[in-house]
Amino acid sequence: MSRQQHYEFQQWWNKQRESHNSDLIFNEKSEPSNYVTLEVGTTTATHDPTVDRERVRSARQIKHVWLLKLIQIASSLAYVTNGVVSVVKTANRRIKSDASSQRLSYRVETRFYRVIKLFLVIVVILLVFELLAYFRVADLVEYVYAHWIEIRGSYLAPVLQSLTNVCVLLFLVQSVDRLVLVLGCFWIKFRRIKPVAAFEYCSSSDVEDYPMVLLQIPMCNEREVYQQSISAACIQDWPRERMLVQILDDSDDTTVQALIKAEVHKWQQRGVHIVYRHRLIRTGYKAGNLKSAMSCDYVKDYEFVAIFDADFQPAPDFLKKTIPHFKGNDELALVQTRWSFVNKDENLLTRLQNINLTFHFEVEQQVNGVFINFFGFNGTAGVWRIKALEDCGGWLERTTVEDMDIAVRAHLCGWKFIYLNDIKCLCELPESYAAYKKQQYRWHSGPMQLFRLCFMDIIRSKVSFMKKVNLIFLFFLLRKLILPFYSFTLFCIILPLTMFLPEAQLPAWVVCYVPGIMSVLNILPAPRSFPFIVPYLLFENTMSVTKFNAMISGLFKLGSSYEWVVTKKLGRASESDLVTFAESEEAQGEKNSIHRSSSESGLSELRTKSKNRLYRKELALAFILLTASLRSLLSAQGIHFYFLMFQGVTFLVVGLDLIGEQVS
Repeated sequence: MSRQQHYEFQQWWNKQRESHNSDLIFNEKSEPSNYVTLEVGTTTATHDPTVDRERVRSARQIKHVWLLKLIQIASSLAYVTNGVVSVVKTANRRIKSDASSQRLSYRVETRFYRVIKLFLVIVVILLVFELLAYFRVADLVEYVYAHWIEIRGSYLAPVLQSLTNVCVLLFLVQSVDRLVLVLGCFWIKFRRIKPVAAFEYCSSSDVEDYPMVLLQIPMCNEREVYQQSISAACIQDWPRERMLVQILDDSDDTTVQALIKAEVHKWQQRGVHIVYRHRLIRTGYKAGNLKSAMSCDYVKDYEFVAIFDADFQPAPDFLKKTIPHFKGNDELALVQTRWSFVNKDENLLTRLQNINLTFHFEVEQQVNGVFINFFGFNGTAGVWRIKALEDCGGWLERTTVEDMDIAVRAHLCGWKFIYLNDIKCLCELPESYAAYKKQQYRWHSGPMQLFRLCFMDIIRSKVSFMKKVNLIFLFFLLRKLILPFYSFTLFCIILPLTMFLPEAQLPAWVVCYVPGIMSVLNILPAPRSFPFIVPYLLFENTMSVTKFNAMISGLFKLGSSYEWVVTKKLGRASESDLVTFAESEEAQGEKNSIHRSSSESGLSELRTKSKNRLYRKELALAFILLTASLRSLLSAQGIHFYFLMFQGVTFLVVGLDLIGEQVS
C-alpha cells in the first residue's frame, strides 16, 4: 500500500518558512490557537541562522504523522487478512461436494498420496533443520548438523546420485527418440511423402464400385453430442443402400435413450439405413459394445467398418477419401485420420492439449505410418477392414485401451496401417481439468495393462526382430513407461532432494536447457502455440504425477486401472457443423429442420458451473517444490530456484483446480 502525501500540511509549512526571518514561530492568525508556540534558537555568540530554518515539528504534528503511519499499517493488515480469508474461502469452494466421489478418489489414490505426504513431511523437517543450522541457533544444532553432513555425504548422496544418473540417461534416450521423430517428420515434409489412393470416386462411378460400409457410433449417456454425431454419419456422401449406421448405445439414462431413439427414427424416415442397439448390461465398456455389434448376422455382408466416438463429426466425403486406399492393397487393415479440435482456443487447458495432440498426430502417427506401417489405433476416426478384425481375434474386453489392443494384435498378424494426415475429423477436447485427468489416467494405465498381457505374444510372434524391438522398447517401454517414470522422478522427487543433499548434483542443462529444447520440438507442429511454451513445459511436468500413478496402477493392477470413465463432452462442435449440414441438403425445409436439430443439444444447460475440487497430490507436490526452492536460496542456485518456484506455483494452480473450466 503506497503512502499518500499530505499536500495541505506541506503548503502550510512552505508559507510559514517564507514568513519568518530569524526564529521559527508559528503565527496564531494563520493557525488555530491549539498549536504550541515554539522558539528555536541559541544564546551562544556563534549562533548559526541556518539551524533555525530546519524543519521542526510540534508534538501535535508528530502525533499526526504517527497516526497516519498507524492507519497505513492497519490498512495493510486488513488487506492481508482479507487476502487470507479469500484464499480460505476459495479453498473451501474447491472441495467437491459429492461425498461418494471423494470416497472413490480416496480409495484409489490413498497409497500414492501417503507416499507424497510422507515426502512432504521429510522435506519440511529438513528445511527447518537447515535454517536452524544456517542461523547457528545453538551449539547442539551445529554438532548434529556436522554429523548430518557426514551421513548424507557418505551414504545418502551416492544413492541419490546413482538414481539421478539413471533418470538422466533415460531422459536423454527419450529426447533422442523425440529428435528422431521430428527429423523424420521434416523428411516427410521435404520429400512430400504421403499415401496415395489407387483411384478416386467420381460422379460417374457405379453403385457397385462402392463397397459395403458399416458406420459404428458407440456412446454412453451422450446427451450433449448425440445429434451431431448421428447427423454427421447419416449425411455421408455414399450410396445409402451400400451403407449402414449402427448407433451402439450403452446409456443407463432412460431420457437419453429416448432422445437417441427419436433421432434414429427421424433419420430412418429420411431413408437412411440406421439401426439402434442398446445393451442392458455394460460389460467390457466400449470394447464390449463393439464386440456385441460385430456379432450381428448382417455384419457378414459388409467389408469395412468406420468407427466414430460420439463427439466426432466426419466430413461428408470422409468415406470417399479413406475407402479408396484399401483398393488393391489387400494387406491394409486400418486407415486412420487426424483429429481436429473445435475448442482448442477455448482456455489454457485446451491450448496445452492441442500442443500435445498436434505433435502426436503430425509427428508420431505420421512418421510411424510412413516408415513402419504401424501405429496405435486412436479408437475413432478410422476405417477397419472387417476381415482384419476377425483375423486377429476381434475386440477383447481385457483392457481399457481396446483400440491399442486390436492394433497390436493386427500388427502381430502381419497387417499394415496407413495414416492420412490431410484428412481431419472434428472432435472436442475436455475443457475441465477433472475430465482431462480422468482421460489421461485411462490413456496411461491401459497401455501398461496391455504390455503385461501381450509381452509373451510379441516374443512368440512371427514378425521380424526389428518389429519386436519397436513394439517392446519404443512403443511400450520408452513412450508409455519410461517417459512418465523419469518425468515424475527426475523433476518432482530427485530435484527437490538435491537441494537438501547438495552432494548429489543435477546439472543445469538437465533442469533447463534440454527440457526447453524438447518443448520447442514439441511445439513446432503447432507454431501458433509458441507463446505458451513455458506453461506447456511446466504443465507437462505437473501432469507427470497423474501419468506416473496411472502407469504404476496399470502395470501392477492397482486402484481403478480397469475402470472406464466416459470423458465429459460439452457439445461445442455442434455449431461448427451447421454449415456442413446446410450444404449437404437440397431442400430448404429440410435444411432448417437439421439446423434446429443440431443446435438443440442443451448447450445452455452445460454452462452451469460446478464446484471445483482440491487435488491433494498436486497440492502436496506444490509445497514440496516450494519448500525446496526456499532451500535453494541458501545455496544461491539460480536456475534450480526459478525452476522449483515456477513449477511449484504451477502445481499449486492445478491443485486448486484453477486451470480449465468447471462445468457440471
